[in-house]
Amino acid sequence: MGYTFVIADDHPLFRGALREALAGIGDAAIHEAGDFESAKALVLANEDVDLVLLDLSMPGASGLSGLISLRGIHPAVPMMVVSAHDDPVTIRRALDLGASGFISKSASMEEIRNAVQSVLAGDIAAPAGVDLGVERDPEISDLIKRLRALTPQQTRVLGMLAEGLLNKQIAYELGVSEATIKAHVSAILQKLGVDSRTQAVILLSKIGSDPLQTAG
Repeated sequence: MGYTFVIADDHPLFRGALREALAGIGDAAIHEAGDFESAKALVLANEDVDLVLLDLSMPGASGLSGLISLRGIHPAVPMMVVSAHDDPVTIRRALDLGASGFISKSASMEEIRNAVQSVLAGDIAAPAGVDLGVERDPEISDLIKRLRALTPQQTRVLGMLAEGLLNKQIAYELGVSEATIKAHVSAILQKLGVDSRTQAVILLSKIGSDPLQTAG
């Protein structure tokens, strides 16, 4: 049986490079998305996905918040972050938030292929020779812990709140009652230690954009 991959990147040339790297891994079905909405749709439509390669900077997603949202949809599917922002802070936060690997956009074809094969084998792949250190921002460290305490469904609902959806829209999309969504939102606010959905979205945007800003 071959692998099923989803490549989510808004640069056609880099999608082509990733496709070429993945094609060397054997018989593979490769789906491509150029924006976050399309990536979400592909992950939802393909339950047999073996690996998602996600660009941090693409239309519809703000940095690591995109990773958080996709992990809420399919928590069991390995996801690798692909980014030109390959500083230790960004790499460490991506891995802390559940990414199975990190690929720098400056990596060679062989490095990309090796990293993907490591993740498919169940390992965590990070760029060689990078000292990831520890999180120095106590606020971000606390936020990562709180985000990791959310259930997959709560993570998914938080991602939809960040997209500006109302409770009834989220309920319709997830096929549950509005009361269920209200309960999820209450649990999310409690776990994140905030009083409103607006504050929750602001918190999520901090983890989304912060590493990219510090990377310059």
